[in-house]
Amino acid sequence: MSGGISTSLNWPGLVEAYRPYLPVTDSTPVVTLLEGNTPLIPVPTIAKIIGRGVKVLVKYDGLNPTGSFKDRGMTMAISKAKEAGDQAVICASTGNTSASAAAYASRGGMRAFVIVPDGYVALGKLAQALVYGATVIAIKGNFDDCLKIVRKMASKYPVTLVNSVNPYRLEGQKTAAFEIVDNLGDAPDWLCIPVGNAGNICAYWMGFCEYHEHGKCDRLPQMMGFQASGASPIVAGKVLEHPETIATAIRVGNPASWEKAIAAQEASKGAFNSVTDQEILDAYR
Repeated sequence: MSGGISTSLNWPGLVEAYRPYLPVTDSTPVVTLLEGNTPLIPVPTIAKIIGRGVKVLVKYDGLNPTGSFKDRGMTMAISKAKEAGDQAVICASTGNTSASAAAYASRGGMRAFVIVPDGYVALGKLAQALVYGATVIAIKGNFDDCLKIVRKMASKYPVTLVNSVNPYRLEGQKTAAFEIVDNLGDAPDWLCIPVGNAGNICAYWMGFCEYHEHGKCDRLPQMMGFQASGASPIVAGKVLEHPETIATAIRVGNPASWEKAIAAQEASKGAFNSVTDQEILDAYR
């Protein structure tokens, strides 16, 4: 999209806004809830703590239709599934993905099946999935166990997997990087992002690189990934069988996009770090 971010009154949804940069054709039935076009919000309190004249902005994707960045990826994943003639989708989730998959599947006239770890799912998000008509199954285990199950189900039955291992998810999520550049006029110096299954850090890097290739920005940011210390397999350099953190959305012990995330970090000269649950809680204050 040229000319910066659109006003909400005429925003067509991210697929139409960034169609030239997405793998869609005139035959793609676009399933949208008008996701995207989210604001960059200044955070002067954090900037003051850092000092050195640093300007800190938050890309607030909580204003997407179901409340998370997953909607960016889901509009693409569901649209392409519908284009392929699929009638059902499946995902593993600790919250956000379940709500997004259920909402977009409902919008597209498809069924949604969600596998969640019993006792380790955000109840508000689970409620969204149920309201949108998803079939939800809770298992004893963690997110990684759920992902193994849905991958197996998708390989055996006519159901499309819409976790971030689905390449169309990242295609949609990369548009957040486009919006940041459209807002700022260039890429930021650093992009700091929480890392769970590691798909989003890969999507952002993909977006910045593509915009850079098209001459939309002059530089590329350093990609800084952050994991909770109790669920930090990339930082530790090993799979964690029993990840634990108060941040349920990133309680992942074996990220599906691990290798791609490392590649993004290395190519951008960024870094991965871990933070404690107490530091996470303190940041909210």
